[in-house]
Amino acid sequence: MSERVEASVAEGENTIEERHIGAMWELEQKLDQSMDEEANKIKIMYREKGLSMWMLLRLSFQSLGIVYGDLGTSPLYVFYNTFPDGIKDSEDVIGALSLIIYSLLLIPLIKYVFIVCKANDNGQGGTLAIYSLLCRHAKVNLIPNQQRSDEDLTTYSRTLVAEGSFAAKTKKWLESKESRKRALLFVVLLGTCMMIGDGILTPAISVLSATGGIKVSSPKMSSDIVVVMSIVILVGLFSMQHYGTDKVGWLFAPIVFIWFLFIGATGIYNIFKHDTRVLKAFSPTYVYLYFKRRGRDGWISLGGILLSITGTEALYADIAYFPLLAIQLAFTFFVFPCLLLSYCGQAAYLVNNKDHYDDAFYASIPRNVYWPMFVVATGAAIVGSQAAISGTYSIIKQAVSHGCFPRVKIVHTSKKFVGQIYCPDINWMLMLGCIAVTASFKNQSQIGNAYGTAVVLVMLVTTLLMVLTMLLVWRCHWILVLIFAFLSLVVELSYFSAVLLKVNQGGWVPLIIAAISLLVMSVWQYATVKKYEFEMHSKVSMSWILGLGPSLGLVRVPGVGLVYTELASGVPHIFSHFITNLPAIHSVVVFVCVKYLPVYTVPEEERFLVKRIGPKKFRMFRCVARYGYKDLHRKDDDFENKLLTNLSSFIRIETMMEPALTSSTYSSAFSVNYTQESRDELLRNNSNHNNSNMDMFSSMVDYTVSTLDTIVPADSPRNATSLSQNNTVEEEEEEEEDELEFLKTCKESGVVHIMGNTVVKARNGSWLPKKIAIDYVYAFLDKICRENSVILHVPHETLLNVGQVFYI
Repeated sequence: MSERVEASVAEGENTIEERHIGAMWELEQKLDQSMDEEANKIKIMYREKGLSMWMLLRLSFQSLGIVYGDLGTSPLYVFYNTFPDGIKDSEDVIGALSLIIYSLLLIPLIKYVFIVCKANDNGQGGTLAIYSLLCRHAKVNLIPNQQRSDEDLTTYSRTLVAEGSFAAKTKKWLESKESRKRALLFVVLLGTCMMIGDGILTPAISVLSATGGIKVSSPKMSSDIVVVMSIVILVGLFSMQHYGTDKVGWLFAPIVFIWFLFIGATGIYNIFKHDTRVLKAFSPTYVYLYFKRRGRDGWISLGGILLSITGTEALYADIAYFPLLAIQLAFTFFVFPCLLLSYCGQAAYLVNNKDHYDDAFYASIPRNVYWPMFVVATGAAIVGSQAAISGTYSIIKQAVSHGCFPRVKIVHTSKKFVGQIYCPDINWMLMLGCIAVTASFKNQSQIGNAYGTAVVLVMLVTTLLMVLTMLLVWRCHWILVLIFAFLSLVVELSYFSAVLLKVNQGGWVPLIIAAISLLVMSVWQYATVKKYEFEMHSKVSMSWILGLGPSLGLVRVPGVGLVYTELASGVPHIFSHFITNLPAIHSVVVFVCVKYLPVYTVPEEERFLVKRIGPKKFRMFRCVARYGYKDLHRKDDDFENKLLTNLSSFIRIETMMEPALTSSTYSSAFSVNYTQESRDELLRNNSNHNNSNMDMFSSMVDYTVSTLDTIVPADSPRNATSLSQNNTVEEEEEEEEDELEFLKTCKESGVVHIMGNTVVKARNGSWLPKKIAIDYVYAFLDKICRENSVILHVPHETLLNVGQVFYI
C-alpha cells in the first residue's frame, strides 16, 4: 500500500514538474515571440510594363555591350585552338565548322537563351541566383534563420508543390539529410569558383588574342612585345575599374555592334571570295565524318571547339540588366547570324590557306580594313573583359551575402544603377592573376585550354541546378526533365572529356584557381554555420532576463544601445557577457539582427521588423534588418536613423493597437501561476548565467503574461474587466508621448553600437583537418577581411566591441 502511495506521489510530482517545465517554455515563447505578427504585409504588385517594339530594339542594342561582349570575341581564337598542330585536310575544316555551328545552336541558343535564362530569380541569373530560388522552394539553406514573416516579402516569390507529386518527393528527398544539402551547396560553390576563374582567364585570352593580330602586319615582331602590350592594356583596364562601367558604358554597345557588323560582313566576303562549299557544314553528317576521319585527335579538338561558346555562362549571369525578350531578340536575329557568318568566312579562307591556321581571323581580313578591324577587335576584347570582371564582382557580392565568402569592401560606382559595383581587393587579385597567366603562357593555346575547362564545369553545374529548378520550381514532368538533362549532359560531358585530356597543357590553371577559391569559401561557410549554431545553443533565457528586473541589475544610463547579433530570436550570449562584466547598460536596448535572405532585394519599406521584448518597463526591443543578395550597405543609407525611426513607428502603432488587443478577443491571456517549486526550478535552470542576481526571481510569483509581452500580477485589478476601462484614450496618448519622448531623449544622449569581437577556435580533441581549417585558415581570413562595423559603416567613436571566444 505504501509503495502505491509513494508511486502516486512520485507520479504527481512528475506531473507537476512537467507542467512547470511546459509553463516555463510557454512563458519563454510569450516573452520573446517571433516576428511573424510584425511582418510588413504590404504587397506591391510589380507588373511588367508592356514594351513597345522601338523600346525592345533599343534595349536589344544596349544588351550587346553588356551581355555579348565575351561571346562575341570568341572568333579571335577558336580555329587556332582547334588546330594547334596545323590543318592536314580541308575536309577537317568543314567538319570543325559543322561542330561549331551545332554547338552554337544547341548550347547558347536553345539551352541558355530560351531555357536556362527563364530560370532567373526575379531577373537575376547565375548559380547563386538559382540556389536562392531553390532555397525558397525547399529547406536547403544550411543556416536555419528563416522566419514565416520572410515569406510575406514582395520579392519572396515561390510556388507550392502538391502533396504526393514528383516535385514533393524530390523536395522531401533533398531536405531529409544534411549531407544532401551540403552536396548541393558544394556544387553551387564549385560553379561560383569556376566563374571567378573565368574572370581571370577571359581578359587574358581576349586581350592577348586581339593584340596578337599586330603580328600579321608586322611578322618580325617578337611574341614578348605582344605579351608586354597585353599586360599594359590589362593593367590599364583594371586600374580604371574604380570609375565604374557607368562612365564608359555608353561606348560598349556601339563598339560591340560595330564588331559584329565587321565580322559578319568579313565572313560574307570570305565565303564568296574563297569557297562557298563550306556552307555544306550545316549538314550534321560532317560531324560524324569529322570524328571518323580524325579519331582521337578529332575528339581532343573538341577543347578548341568549346571556345566558340565561351561567354555563354557570362550571358546567363548578366541577364539582370535587360528584359529577357530583348536578350533573346538580340541573340537570335543579330549575334547568332553574325557569329555563324564569321566562322563560315574563316573556314572558307582556311580551306585554301591551311598554313594560316595560327592567325586565321586576322589573316582572313581584307588588307584595306585591317587596322580599323584591329582597333575594333581590341575595343571588343576590352568590353568582353569588362563584362567578365563586373560579373565576378557581382558573384563575390552574392557569395558574401550567402555567408560563403569573407567580407570584402564593396563600392557603388553609379548612382543610377544599383548593380554596378566595385571590389578593390578582388580587383587587384584578378589583375595579378591575369598578368600571371598572360606572362606565364604567352600563347593562346594553353590559355584556351584553361578557359575551356572553367567554362564547361560552369555549364555542368548549371545543368544540375536546372534539373532541380525544373522539378521544384517549374514542376515539369519528369520525362521532360530527363530529356533536357540527357541532351545537355551528352554534349557537355563530351566537351568535358576533351578538356580533361588537356589538363597538362594549361587545363590545370582553373582547377588550381577553383581549388583555392573553394577552400576559402568552404572554410568560411563552415565556420559561419558553426558560429550561428553556437549562438543558438548559448542564447540567454528570457526568464533570467526578467529575473534581473527592469534595471537588469545594473545602472540604466541615458542612451540607446544597439546590440548586434546573428540571432533573429532570443537574447544573444554577448548580452549576458556584457552585463555580467560591466556595471551599466543603456536606458533603451535594441537587439539588431542584420539578416540576408534568399531574395535578390528587399524593398526599403519592408526592410525592418521591430518587436518588443519583455515588459515595457524593460525598454528592450528587437529589430531585424533584412537584405537581399543584391542589396548593399551604402555609407549614405543612414542605417541608424532609419532603425530608430522604425522603432518610433512601432511604439506608436503598438499603443494604438492596445485597446483592440486587450479586448474580449484577447481576454484569455496566458496565465502561469508559479508555486515555490516552480520558482526553485527556474532558479536551478538559470544558475549558470548570473548567480548573484538569482534572488530577483523571488518576486516572480503569480504573474499573468499577455500576448503583448507585458507582465502584470495575477491578483492585480488590471487582470479583471477593469483592464480595458482604465486604458482610456487619454492615458494611451500620454503613454505613447512619454515613451516616444523618452526614446528621443535617449537618442540625443547618444547611440552606442555594441558588437561582438569574436574569436573562433576549434575544440580540444578536434580532428587535425578541422583544427587547421579553423585555427589557421579561418583565423587568417577573419584577420584580413573587413569587420562588420566597417561593412555597416558604424562610426568608430560610437563602437563598443565585446570580446568573446567561441569553441566549435
